[in-house]
Amino acid sequence: MKQSIRRAAVLGSGIMGSGIAAHLANIGIPTLMLDIVPKQLTKEEEQKGLTLKDPIVRNRIAAQSKKALLKQKPSPITTKESLDLIEIGNMEDDMEKLADVDWIIEVVVENLEIKKNVLANIDKYRKQGTIVSSNTSGVSIEAMSIECSEDFRKHFLGTHFFNPPRYMKLLEIIPTKDTEPQVLEFMKRFGENVLGKGVVVAKDTPNFIANRIGTYGLLVTVQEMLKGKYSVGEVDSVTGPLIGRPKSATFRTLDVVGLDTFINVAHNVFEQVEGKEKELFSVPGFMLKMQEKGWLGAKSGQGFYLKKKDKAGSMIYELNPETFEYEDRKKLKTAAIEMAKQQKGSHRKLKTLLSQKGDRAGDFVWSILKPVLIYSAELTGEIADDILAIDNAMKWGFGWEHGPFETWDAIGLRASVERMQAEGETIPEWVLQFLADGNESFYKKDNGNVYYYDKGTYKQNVVNKKEINLRLLKDVQGVIKKNTGASLIDLGDGVACLEFHSKSNAIGLDIIQMVNFAIEEVDKNFEGLVIGNQGKNFCVGANLAMMLMEAQDDNFFELDMVIRHFQNMTMVIKYANKPVVVAPFNITVGGGAEVTLPAASIQASVETYMGLVEFGVGLIPGGGGTKELYLKQLRQLPKGINFDLSKVANDVFEKVATAKVSTSAAEAREYGFLDQGDRISVNPDHLLHDAKENVLSLANSGYRPPKPEKIPVVGDAGYAAMVLGAKNLYLSGYASEHDLKIAEKLAYVLSGGRIKEGTEIDEQAMLDLEREAFLSLIGEPKTQQRMQHMLLKGKPLRN
Repeated sequence: MKQSIRRAAVLGSGIMGSGIAAHLANIGIPTLMLDIVPKQLTKEEEQKGLTLKDPIVRNRIAAQSKKALLKQKPSPITTKESLDLIEIGNMEDDMEKLADVDWIIEVVVENLEIKKNVLANIDKYRKQGTIVSSNTSGVSIEAMSIECSEDFRKHFLGTHFFNPPRYMKLLEIIPTKDTEPQVLEFMKRFGENVLGKGVVVAKDTPNFIANRIGTYGLLVTVQEMLKGKYSVGEVDSVTGPLIGRPKSATFRTLDVVGLDTFINVAHNVFEQVEGKEKELFSVPGFMLKMQEKGWLGAKSGQGFYLKKKDKAGSMIYELNPETFEYEDRKKLKTAAIEMAKQQKGSHRKLKTLLSQKGDRAGDFVWSILKPVLIYSAELTGEIADDILAIDNAMKWGFGWEHGPFETWDAIGLRASVERMQAEGETIPEWVLQFLADGNESFYKKDNGNVYYYDKGTYKQNVVNKKEINLRLLKDVQGVIKKNTGASLIDLGDGVACLEFHSKSNAIGLDIIQMVNFAIEEVDKNFEGLVIGNQGKNFCVGANLAMMLMEAQDDNFFELDMVIRHFQNMTMVIKYANKPVVVAPFNITVGGGAEVTLPAASIQASVETYMGLVEFGVGLIPGGGGTKELYLKQLRQLPKGINFDLSKVANDVFEKVATAKVSTSAAEAREYGFLDQGDRISVNPDHLLHDAKENVLSLANSGYRPPKPEKIPVVGDAGYAAMVLGAKNLYLSGYASEHDLKIAEKLAYVLSGGRIKEGTEIDEQAMLDLEREAFLSLIGEPKTQQRMQHMLLKGKPLRN
């Protein structure tokens, strides 16, 4: 089967449908988005003399949904230009257009009969071989397609995106007994390589994998909370990062998802299961009462939490489920929690927490974890073929750091099963047989490969060839060299990778030393270098705490030396003889951006939030960031045409002075952080592979380092214009006196000093200006206050 998806159609333009259409548009797939025809006119339409026959009326629902994409937060679109790829219409006038698409996604209301009718209608218009899928969180995939044609059924399956589609990694694919194996295989590859998802194949059972186990786990947590008389805040204080779960923990997650959505998902399972399991999916009465009151969470302004503003600022209160009053938020504080916090890694934290029997926190976590582990084992084979699919679904769909079976391994499988049995629990027979056969863990590692237990044997976890796992790679090959801040690793095929692994990947002298070593080593023994890592964020910038301490101790000689080393490092990256490709992702700010900008090429993850944010802590970029952003934007201008240099300088001035950060890699390109030659990876798991291929492409095309650049600057006139703009903001009350001082320093750097407009200066001259401005600002008490506030509070101070 030779299949490709060049155009798509989404039927249903609600939050989910429009979100899927936006995701497709984000990755460059033109998408037709259709919805129903309105049954009546709005008052505005009546006033305009429109009728139900006018196209603007008939397409109104899809048009409103498309427009709403601009206002949603977090934004479903990576750039406003994505909207140009979404064509709107309706499901009466535009069905013929389905013959021109390669994939049709039905995303209408969660009702079997309605879905059957829509699919039957699609069947009339689709061309043979077109893939059709239903996005549903629980309606039977097979039941909705049973009356469709044979070719339709062969090319039909479920594709359950998680909300919001742009950000959530999990895509559950649900084939039916009629789905052709080639169609399933194609959609798995397409899901990973093009949509950028983590794909799991699920069985056609109620709520599939992640929602089945996740909903069960949430209901168990609520029931145990009521039984043990814990508060909402106490539960959230121990069901988040402490046990390897997202910060939103339990009840903040429910507030974000929406209580009505959660109840619908739980009710879907409740209707389709029997006996004890049916009881478990019965929603507690107080949650139904919350739904009646409209306390649904973030969408209604209150739920399990309520945010109130008073003179002291914003305060968050938690709901008391018995009194329905909002009270001060509480946190659980016990000896087991303190012991767990001392451990490194969520595995050790969880194991320590559970080991403290009789502790109020340890007992609670055990009481909610135990049933989820047993339930996951009971459902293995029923909701998914293997434990790997279940673990991945929970990690990618619910943000768990470790899936149920990985968790079982972490806390000690045999010991925990013995504890469960001692407490009267019934363990699935296959788990007992697994232990009786002498096995101790569901997963094993060997020679850089991961193996998982499946039906009497261990199978290798065969991942997409584009996935590079640095941790496994280092286990097999070791490292070329490492220090506390970074490691140099051989990626194979003549490409090395410099991995940052300091706290928050902040740049200090250790990383600077490793960059310099890496460039030298690559020059001698490799084709090129990737600078990338697999931490939470690429790099949060330079080590702010270290710089603040040096400034407070008046160690300006030390600071001057560090900044010189940092600047030299960025120049070494820029002028390396072999190509250096930087692979930023997530937060890439300050020094992280300064490392990225001078690279031969940037291979950015689609979710890259890049910016020069030093202004927020009372500084300006000191490592060459201002210079490189300015040069990068100058390079985008056409050759041989006169242009207004001041416009470029003003644009860079504004971006740095407002600490502008891109909300995607596409927006980073719009801001000038990426140029047209830089590349974007949709799947974050493929980022290092793509960066490696980028290096090899540059090397194979005869890469030569750039020649040292002369920088045309705006001089005195440009300086005056930039400062005038900053003074107007100050006089209007939008900027403080200290903001103005920082802005003047930034303008001085960008203008090249007090020189004539159009003068060309060396890069080192601008670097010297950056360094001098940085050092003068870091000595200011108000800058040090800003730095301290950022370190303590995690947000900027306006002083």
